[in-house]
Amino acid sequence: MFLLWLSVTICTFCPHSEEFLHAYSDGDIIIGGLFAIHAKTNRTTETGPAHCTSYDVRNFLRSQVMIFALEEINQRTPKLLPNLTLGYDIYDTCGDVTVAIRATLQLLKNQSDPQSCLLPVNISSDLVEPRTKALIGERYSEVSAAVARVVALSSVPQISYASTSVLLSRKTKFPTFLRTISSDEYQTKAIAELVKQFNWKIVAIVGSDDEYGKYGSDGLVANFREMNNTCVEFIEILPGDFSLLNDRTHEKLSELVSTINQSSAEAIIMFTHDRNVAIIMEEAIERNLNRTWIASDAWATSSNIFELPNIHRAGQVFGFISKRNEVPGFEDYVKSMFGSSQNPILQHYRSSHLPKECEALSSFIDQDESYNIYLAVQVVAEGLRSLLKCDNQHCKRHPPFPASELLTEIKAVNFTVNTTHVYFDINGDPSLGYDILYWNMSDSNRGIKTIGEYWPRGKIEIPEDLVEQMSSVMVTADNCSKTCDHGHELKLQERKCCRYCVPCSDGEFSPGNGTPCARCNESQYSSKKRDKCLEKDTECLRWTDPFVIILSSLEVSGIIVTIVFSILFTIHRNTPIVKAVGGYLCFLELSSLLFCFCLTLTYPGDPSKVSCMLALPLFGIAFSLCISCILANLLQILVGFKFQLTRASWLKKFNKPMAVVTIVFGIQVAICVPWLYFDPPVPKEHNQKQTILKTCVRGSSWFFAAMLGYNALLALICFGFAFKGKQLPDLYKNAGLVTISMVLYLVIWALFIPIHINLNGVYKHAIEGAAIVISSYSILGCHLAPKCYIMVFRKEINNEQAIMEHIKKHYEQKGISALST
Repeated sequence: MFLLWLSVTICTFCPHSEEFLHAYSDGDIIIGGLFAIHAKTNRTTETGPAHCTSYDVRNFLRSQVMIFALEEINQRTPKLLPNLTLGYDIYDTCGDVTVAIRATLQLLKNQSDPQSCLLPVNISSDLVEPRTKALIGERYSEVSAAVARVVALSSVPQISYASTSVLLSRKTKFPTFLRTISSDEYQTKAIAELVKQFNWKIVAIVGSDDEYGKYGSDGLVANFREMNNTCVEFIEILPGDFSLLNDRTHEKLSELVSTINQSSAEAIIMFTHDRNVAIIMEEAIERNLNRTWIASDAWATSSNIFELPNIHRAGQVFGFISKRNEVPGFEDYVKSMFGSSQNPILQHYRSSHLPKECEALSSFIDQDESYNIYLAVQVVAEGLRSLLKCDNQHCKRHPPFPASELLTEIKAVNFTVNTTHVYFDINGDPSLGYDILYWNMSDSNRGIKTIGEYWPRGKIEIPEDLVEQMSSVMVTADNCSKTCDHGHELKLQERKCCRYCVPCSDGEFSPGNGTPCARCNESQYSSKKRDKCLEKDTECLRWTDPFVIILSSLEVSGIIVTIVFSILFTIHRNTPIVKAVGGYLCFLELSSLLFCFCLTLTYPGDPSKVSCMLALPLFGIAFSLCISCILANLLQILVGFKFQLTRASWLKKFNKPMAVVTIVFGIQVAICVPWLYFDPPVPKEHNQKQTILKTCVRGSSWFFAAMLGYNALLALICFGFAFKGKQLPDLYKNAGLVTISMVLYLVIWALFIPIHINLNGVYKHAIEGAAIVISSYSILGCHLAPKCYIMVFRKEINNEQAIMEHIKKHYEQKGISALST
């Protein structure tokens, strides 16, 4: 059903060739051509026949370039295609899709039967092989897309000289389409690169509702989004009938120009056809906009726009055009073609123009699309030479041949024309660059000048002085910031693209030029100016710290004193005073104090897993051993004096020093060993503003509290027993001295806990070490030092006789018989 409908539709539009303005020259192989010699039609919403209007001299000349190139190939010596002549069939499409399709259907007929249609009467049979084996054109992407869908039916290769839409690179949609102009994919990248080089931060885009404008606008937006440093303030897509200037488009034009006038954009990118641009520029001149415009290749070299009166009032124009070159010999051909060449398109021009206009034709010759047409003809000829296996004398193969075979050969061409290397990628696109243009509107040097170039691989060349001049402007026309000092970034404010300089936050940096603030990593902090990141210093207890030096001196002194005391106690181990402090228990007490002093030496330096584990848990175990020895000694004193103890007294049952020490010490071990196993103190790095603090964290708070609480409980018990024993006949004041040492211990740790909780920083760890040192000194100084003093300086009371006398005197003062005690 679909094929039947298509057949009827196509045959309906198979008019006679006389309805078209076209030129035909017979040959062994026919090459078709589509040119918008008239720029538009009078097509409106009304029904009825359309007529072509707005004769375009440049496009007329471009049609003649194709004829010139074909004649050159036919006449070349040595022959490129020996014994073969290339003919042409060229149509005027008026830049209109419908007219172009009608012309294409004419080209695709089998010309042995002028009345035949593209589709045969028998729908099931193969398509008629057209005599036209290749097609050059069309100019506009929208028209080329429509034509490409039709020629694909017969696999006829189509080579466009000006259609740049990215859509046409999709071979699944347009399998026979190729072109001798770069795709808009590269043009949009080139425009984005120019914007980047000139440090423009805000742009606006004006496109059109066709393949060229829509896909070009989309490509620009994608490139600017990828650059992430340029804001697109607005995108305006012009309707398809914009150039007709009816009431609706007049209103659209007024709105667009007002939007541009109020815009903060530093450049207005016009990605649409010259006929639309001309209308906008006339209004821009009227309103004296004075903006910066970027021209796509569709109008970058438009003399019609450049020659508009007072065009300088619209502002400056930069543009892109595919790499330009002269068609060799074409200017001379134009000057002589009215006398030597005859074709209906040429005759039509001569009949409708004055002789003086004909003589000035050479001034309308361009170097972009004309050269691309010339390249397209050379590509077809090179493909034919390869297909027909020609050398300079003859061709091994002759027509007829299927158009699909020529398509295959054209896709594979790889040759050089003059200085242009021509080949196609898998999408049918060439690898050609762009010239960057500037419209110089000064009276002294007026003209469209080439100022740089861009190549598809991303290389751009622009005069350095121009780049410096454009990029040195720090604010836009509306005072929106374009760049910032060090330590600031550009941020959007009320308006969509208008940005202002905002200082970076603490911990962030920006090297300047409006670069967004970035956060320093965890081991760094931002400099005072926020322009760079500095490495954080590692902070821990250093051996060179004055507090650590004092603490270490006390620790070393404590170790030395403890060792000296141990020696004295060993020498006097059989004397009453050593027995009075528990005998062998005093050596356990001294050993635990020595261990506590040594533990505090692990606090300075970088904390390690071992040093953190050695600190609090092992101190708790060691100090509980010390207190358990004191507690066992106090029990001995209480059992020996004051109370009239019976055999059943429970206190007497506890007068077993080693058992007491083992039980009391064992309970603390039972607390600290699970602490070390399940959740021990470990080293940790604390990221602070400018430093990394290395400390030990205590691990389990429950075990930490249990350890301190248990030692505090032991100290309170010792304090209670010592306070009770103060009334005993104790020559060496053991009970009183123990009371003082226990009070000091409790006060020290009562002060330590809130300080430890509230203090942050490196000295939190140091306070912990100081508490251990002072606790150890309280026992060493209050309990053991007085005994050493007696050993050395009061030897007269370090004997049993002195003790007995002291006891006797004590009880006599209380009226108690010494004999009874």
